Amino acid sequence: MLLVAFILGLLFGSFLNVIILRIPQNESIVFGASHCYSCNNLLKPWHNIPIISWIFLRGKCSYCNARISLQYPAIELISGLIFLVIASKFTLSLPALFIALSFLMLLALAMIDFRYKMVPDSLNLVALFFAIIGTWNLDGMLLNLQNALLFGGGFTLLRFALSYYLTSSIYRAAQKSKTSWNKFYDRTPFVEAMGEGDIMIAATIGALLGVKLALVAIFLSALLALPVMLLLLRRSAEEQRVPFVPFLALAAFVVYIFDSPISAYIEANY
Repeated sequence: MLLVAFILGLLFGSFLNVIILRIPQNESIVFGASHCYSCNNLLKPWHNIPIISWIFLRGKCSYCNARISLQYPAIELISGLIFLVIASKFTLSLPALFIALSFLMLLALAMIDFRYKMVPDSLNLVALFFAIIGTWNLDGMLLNLQNALLFGGGFTLLRFALSYYLTSSIYRAAQKSKTSWNKFYDRTPFVEAMGEGDIMIAATIGALLGVKLALVAIFLSALLALPVMLLLLRRSAEEQRVPFVPFLALAAFVVYIFDSPISAYIEANY
């Protein structure tokens, strides 16, 4: 059963690479055969065997010898491990499949955010959909939807409050430099505290984990991101923009896998 789950994860991971590559380029993920992006030759079926093809091709295109990114086998392996871990936790079942697919969408979002600093709404909605139906019973779906709305709404309010505070701070600082010549001229930018994509990710985490564990995951994601942010303090403003989705996705998966001991600790101490 675990071997089947792992192989299934590898296959989904292969398709996940297509999603990660094509969606940011506004290309169809359904139509258009797989091809080398260096020489445009169409790939044969044996060129697309997860991990194995990359190893036997030695990480190079069989036509033009262009280097094939390590991202391809890495995403396939991570996808296989996600399916393997979730199957070992819940057995291989339809709800477990939906949960695994939700985490695979989070993995794709994390990679796209890391590479392109963007969070596609289409993948966000698919991740949320799979998270909500992951219980496969009506009461569980309604509870997941409730938690998703709670965290989505909470992050929306947090985004508004932080954006207002940051914008107001810049406005007050700009007012001190006003003169009689420019006192009626305001160019204060509106500062976005977080992206809208983060709100949808929070909703998905809420649906997957519930209220208490989702709060733990968000706190853990901040801890994971803190060292990276500290390392970038002296960089330029553009370089200080840290993609936060990878940390949210990783923290959500860790908390989901270790939900029992974390819940026991919360119940015993709070």
